[in-house]
Amino acid sequence: MNPTTERPSRPLARRLTRRGRAAALTALAAGLATAGVAWGTTTATAAGPRTCTLNDLYVSMGHKEGAAGSLYWSVVFTNTSSTKCALRGYPGVSVLDTAHHQIGPAATHSGTPYSTVTLTPAHTATAVLRTTNGPIGGPCQRTGSYLRIYPPASHKAVLIPAHWKTCSNTFQTGPVNTEGTI
Repeated sequence: MNPTTERPSRPLARRLTRRGRAAALTALAAGLATAGVAWGTTTATAAGPRTCTLNDLYVSMGHKEGAAGSLYWSVVFTNTSSTKCALRGYPGVSVLDTAHHQIGPAATHSGTPYSTVTLTPAHTATAVLRTTNGPIGGPCQRTGSYLRIYPPASHKAVLIPAHWKTCSNTFQTGPVNTEGTI
């Protein structure tokens, strides 16, 4: 090799010193941890209550109300455990027929800001469902027999007998809250 020519480039792992590789791996790990926070992963803190699981909750339907061309129905989450737990965000909700097949798309989120709701034993919080009160801006789906409801942050659902008809391609859920708002 001619002393005036440059050496061929080596792969990055071979060019870094042992200390440099350790620093690069540490930076990568920190970047991945930060990305996890940005993607919405959460970790439990010693000071905060744990997230409610479906085993902690009794899920039921509250009152159905109509107003200004809309139909509202609240989903009630009651803490049946012996300790406090928390819910944060939107439940997953879809309409099912008698054979448990989904009718139409799942409920979309209303976009309302939310915060963590801490439920002490025997206390409740709600999430409000909304559709139009008839075919105002489009046709209605057939009436379902059940609602499949996933509490926020849960991968397990409960089926609740409920007659629900989504109309005008409008099916929204509000976040879990204690004010009864969508």
